[in-house]
Amino acid sequence: MDKKTAKKLVAFLSRERLQALINLTGSEAAAIELHQKTLCVGCELMKVIATIEIALRNIVVANLSQHFKAAGWLQNPSTRRNLKQPEQTSITQAISQARRAVYAKLSRTEKAALDRQAFPRGLPTGISHRDRVKERQGKIIVSDGKVVAELTLNFWKRLYGPRYEHTLWRPTLKRTFPNPKIKRSQVATQLETIYQSRNRLAHHEPVLHDRFTRTIKAIEFVAHELGTHPDTGDTPLSRLLRDEIDRASGSGKGLSEHLRAFGRQERQK
Repeated sequence: MDKKTAKKLVAFLSRERLQALINLTGSEAAAIELHQKTLCVGCELMKVIATIEIALRNIVVANLSQHFKAAGWLQNPSTRRNLKQPEQTSITQAISQARRAVYAKLSRTEKAALDRQAFPRGLPTGISHRDRVKERQGKIIVSDGKVVAELTLNFWKRLYGPRYEHTLWRPTLKRTFPNPKIKRSQVATQLETIYQSRNRLAHHEPVLHDRFTRTIKAIEFVAHELGTHPDTGDTPLSRLLRDEIDRASGSGKGLSEHLRAFGRQERQK
């Protein structure tokens, strides 16, 4: 990469974002190349985290459906009362988001049909478009799967917090993490690590060095322990993710070593 091209790319990516790499490498071009490699490592890691998140939420939903004796507990007000207000609010917002997503795909005819449900006595005089849409959306029935898809990893990891130690996890932890040696607090710690790294990656921030190592260990913990008794050895989830974890781990370690090499060169000057 020539200096002129590098200079233009610095403007695109921002000097502030690249400055630490420029200081490390002494070159704008080298800094940009490392920046792109960092994004590639992040993509590999994010792919694994996505699978972990999907698996976690499905196992938790199934577990709590059994615990609450209600298949649709996410949309059942009586079972939602077992959760604290922040989690209830998150579910309410997820239901609204799921309804909006369905509504956006409806035809005019389908929306008119919702009018007949929302306003059986006819459309009120002077109702705003916003209120009309809100009433329409309130009549849309969404599946639990669509609600689950709208809930964030933050929601699921909060369920493993200490406030649910006695109400949820004393009676049910072994249905999600069957290993008798594992405690809720251990699960919460590992999920927090994954969550923090996921947030960094979602904002295109690097996950490297010790943070990367901790994240890989947390991912391996969930992959090996989620929904599987420890006597079974290698688990379906760990087998699914083995190659992807290995690739992400190798890429992350290789990039970290590359960065450390630049640091050693700088110290030797």
